[in-house]
Amino acid sequence: MNSLLDRLRSGDTTLWPKGNVAANRLGWLTVVERMRAEADDLQSWAATIEHAKVVLLGMGGSSLGPEVLRSFAGSDRLVVLDTTDPRTIAGVELNDAFFLVSSKSGGTIEVQTLLAHAWSKVPDGSRYAAITDPSTALGDLARERSFARVFENPADIGGRYSVLSYFGLVPAALLGYDVAALCERAIDVDAEEAVALGDAMAHAAKDGQDKVTIRTAPSSAAFGLWVEQLVAESTGKQGKGCVPVPTTEAELGDDRFNVSVTIGDALDLGAEFMRWEIATAIAGHVLAIDPFDEPNVTESKENTKHVLADLPIPEAELADPSGTFEWLAATVDDGDYVSIQAYLPFGQDDALESLRRRVRERLGGAAVTAGYGPRFLHSTGQLHKGGANNVVAVQIVPPRPTAKVDIPGFPYDFGTLIAAQAAGDHQSLLDHDRRVLRVGADHLQEIN
Repeated sequence: MNSLLDRLRSGDTTLWPKGNVAANRLGWLTVVERMRAEADDLQSWAATIEHAKVVLLGMGGSSLGPEVLRSFAGSDRLVVLDTTDPRTIAGVELNDAFFLVSSKSGGTIEVQTLLAHAWSKVPDGSRYAAITDPSTALGDLARERSFARVFENPADIGGRYSVLSYFGLVPAALLGYDVAALCERAIDVDAEEAVALGDAMAHAAKDGQDKVTIRTAPSSAAFGLWVEQLVAESTGKQGKGCVPVPTTEAELGDDRFNVSVTIGDALDLGAEFMRWEIATAIAGHVLAIDPFDEPNVTESKENTKHVLADLPIPEAELADPSGTFEWLAATVDDGDYVSIQAYLPFGQDDALESLRRRVRERLGGAAVTAGYGPRFLHSTGQLHKGGANNVVAVQIVPPRPTAKVDIPGFPYDFGTLIAAQAAGDHQSLLDHDRRVLRVGADHLQEIN
């Protein structure tokens, strides 16, 4: 194991197949040392932000790490807005908010539209900060509008590996974390154990145990959001992959590889983030895939653009939600997993987890994952299209928009955008011959 760790730490890109993008994606290995040196500055700046709420506008790697940090801090000061659902957006209080606009590329459609919405309500640059890569349109716009600060992240860090960079640690500072201590926990991680985890996880997947059951305590359940994205988007490609199944219960099966995650306090997240980043990079080596690219993520984005280019969107053909379990029973085979994809308003977390468990039990313990759309398009969506064809997807969309929220400067509203995203991903799944059912429901309790 030491040789793999040494090669990783030295930036040896031959760990992964020829043509990989690792040469521009290994900054996460050392950025934590830079962040530790900047911890006092981050916390001093954060102390100047006196607004009651901090609203983070982001998606994928820019949002899931901060959401985990928020949950462990037990704070409702940070609101992570990573959806295009109009009812959720309309429900966020903006009167005394500071906005953190977070996007690596600066061109993510969700962040662009959310910023357009927020700016139409609060056109005051002093109440905004941006986190982005150097030389992005977002950085230029932030300077043009005199944002309070622009944090330029190192460009050699991919979104899902960025939680220990500005993308995670600026929100952490605003939440009151001891940023230096968080970084020190990451630096002190048992890296050899992390390598062993990645090696075992990937070899298990090659032997048919491709469902990585990641069990946490109920109080640590939010960690599953971040680790699910990291593992799924990194390994799910070329018909291979580890299928992460976050859970707070024991889940057993012949296709399961079980990992228990114990997080003692919020600062332990530093070590756990680094542990899984190392493990996932090593898993990519064992699976002979590039853990730093995302070749199938753009498909749904392009399909969304096609849908939006021909408005109005045709009314979707939706199945009756009362037939969902019957369809699943007839469709799911041994070795499959079910992906529940809820394009619904936030706030139904308990109902979503309840549905996940009910499907699992009705299918005799089969692996079941669940998440909100469009959030998962930037995480597990890569696995659904690029991994093995053992996913059975249930896409849940409301029969009508949940609210009316316009997007200034765009020829559509948020209801139209999320409908286009659902339609675009549905088409992408079909293009890969995936089994998918579209059902119409306003609430998850309607699924049976």
